Amino acid sequence: MAIEVRIPTILRTYTGGEKAVHGEGASLTALIDDLEAHHPGIKDRLIDDGDLRRFVNVYINDEDVRFIGGLEAPLSDGDQVVVLPAVAGG
Repeated sequence: MAIEVRIPTILRTYTGGEKAVHGEGASLTALIDDLEAHHPGIKDRLIDDGDLRRFVNVYINDEDVRFIGGLEAPLSDGDQVVVLPAVAGG
């Protein structure tokens, strides 16, 4: 199962500068674990206390995961996952 994961600039140090990487997993949790296996350190930037970090937004095929199951959101072959850090400022 191949899932494309779009990586924001701030996390590309973990992916060797790659804008997108491929991962596998039947759920978002499994995908993040797979990403961690290939890109050590990235999981700590996404997960805090067993849940998505408050200022990290994740979308599966343009759907916010917080509305479709959170970390247990199901994934299918060919899905696209986008990781977006929240931006604040003035």
